[in-house]
Amino acid sequence: MANISAQMVGDLKKRTGAGLMDCKKALVETEGDVEAAIKLLREKGLSAAAKKADRIAAEGVVAIMKDGNKTAMVEVNSETDFVAKNATFVEFVQGVLRTILSENPADIAALNACKFDGTEFTVEATVKDKIYTIKENIQIRRFVVVEGLTSTYVHGNGVTGVVVKFEADDACANNAGFAECTKNVALQLGAYTTPYLDPESVPASVIAEETAIIKEQLKNDPKNASKPEAILEKIAVGRLGKFYEQNCLTEQAYVKDDSMTVKQYVDSCAKSFGGKMRIAGFERYERGEGIEKRVDNLDEEVAKLINK
Repeated sequence: MANISAQMVGDLKKRTGAGLMDCKKALVETEGDVEAAIKLLREKGLSAAAKKADRIAAEGVVAIMKDGNKTAMVEVNSETDFVAKNATFVEFVQGVLRTILSENPADIAALNACKFDGTEFTVEATVKDKIYTIKENIQIRRFVVVEGLTSTYVHGNGVTGVVVKFEADDACANNAGFAECTKNVALQLGAYTTPYLDPESVPASVIAEETAIIKEQLKNDPKNASKPEAILEKIAVGRLGKFYEQNCLTEQAYVKDDSMTVKQYVDSCAKSFGGKMRIAGFERYERGEGIEKRVDNLDEEVAKLINK
């Protein structure tokens, strides 16, 4: 039997990220062959990933990283919020962001095929290694890269992330107050779920559906029974303003001064800077958005323990 030293175990842990006991077992099993031990740990990682693939991963983090004029945002899911705070998981997410910024993948499939930042392994293989090391299902769910002038905000240690893109002339972009103004808009977006940038961004089908709902509400009001269809149509269009206020970033009441809209706030900043600027677009991620979360049944869990 090969003599497995603490130094060998420590070096293997640094190279693989696996637990000390797992590293020692792998070295014992491979009789001290480090490369064979790495291969064995990776194979175990593949097996662990396969076993956990069907387990719901709705926790995790939304994280953001900037590099020059490029801003990347990613959502990486885990099974529990506890793991999302794990240092190994946090560093893994940072590595994913660095990979996205350096490799410019088009989608998740392309990202998975990229070499993970600073390693010879693919992102897909690295994910499987982390599943083995962390003992939970981990998934890179989505990412986006925004180029240009941006302001970002991450709320609640990764619960919500936003990237807001701006177009601005030099008078605005170089003004000392530009960063504060744009950060305020990012904070606003982080606070409210907002589907659209402005009224022009709302799809015609959504406007038609909303108008139909308003008109139906009007018809059900006895006060409107004698009003012609054309009048109801005008009233419905007028009431769309409330829909825009609730669903469009530019039309929302500015959270720090509700006497103006977000657009009016940005316009007032631009005027004070002596230039022009506007909100050009945004991306907003909420962790676990749309994922059906696991609901544990306490009675069933107790019954399983008793019957073991």
